Amino acid sequence: MSLNVPGILVDATWLHANLAHPELLILDATVNLPAPRFDGDYRASSGYDGWLAAHIPGSRHADLLTDLADTSASFSFAMPQPDELLKALAALGVSTEKTVVIYDRADGFWAARLWWTLRGIGIESAVLDGGFNAWKQADYPEAVGCSVRTTAQTPLSLGAHSAPYVDREQVLAVVEGRAPGILVCALGPGLFDGTAPTRYARRGHIPGSLNLPARTLFDERGRYLPKDALSQLLAAQLHDDTPLILYCGGGISAAANALALTLLGRQHVSIYDGSLQEWAADARLPMTTGAPPA
Repeated sequence: MSLNVPGILVDATWLHANLAHPELLILDATVNLPAPRFDGDYRASSGYDGWLAAHIPGSRHADLLTDLADTSASFSFAMPQPDELLKALAALGVSTEKTVVIYDRADGFWAARLWWTLRGIGIESAVLDGGFNAWKQADYPEAVGCSVRTTAQTPLSLGAHSAPYVDREQVLAVVEGRAPGILVCALGPGLFDGTAPTRYARRGHIPGSLNLPARTLFDERGRYLPKDALSQLLAAQLHDDTPLILYCGGGISAAANALALTLLGRQHVSIYDGSLQEWAADARLPMTTGAPPA
């Protein structure tokens, strides 16, 4: 029997009910990234050990930091070349016969990032709303150790996609008025206005950006807000067809914004892959501090 996925978001009850389905592939996308203690304090590390300690039964750890990234780039989590990405996904067990559900053990941003990455190469997947916390709150079973044998699948084919990521030059063209676009920063207010310590080379944001912190999209349990509440929160971005370019520090928090906008049907959305890790490191590129425009 084919696995019927209710939508982009699935809840823990649905996932538990389908846990033994042969078409289901569950991926844990967690990366450890502590809050900065001082400017430039960047400490990203693999979430593999945490996955070994506790995970949803049958899940596999998807390493966004190394296996699913271009580690030769000047910034973390850079999108690899499509053929390399497809090989890495096949090694995780991703195939056309599998339905992928992604979760993380943090705030949901990592799961959204992998979801957006897959979507960009034509692979539809779903995200566990509330992540591992929702699974634990439901008192569902947890697994420890590495008991799942990963069998490499036949390399996937690249599907149709609509440029889900943009680069520095495309962002600069928007800043300088040479291309249409609305820049939206998904970081918190203190990081946006420059009053809080940053992991990156300079404080502040890209000039002309709006500020829509990704954390405001979630309720107190770490689940996405209902669609009507998201519609109110994202109203300004929904009522304009101008291309949206989302960014944050490393293109991760911005993916939660991208998922919420997609839930509501917004088109023409992309993420600046390098985000502030790349932008702030180049002193030639403009940055500013202070509150967003009214």
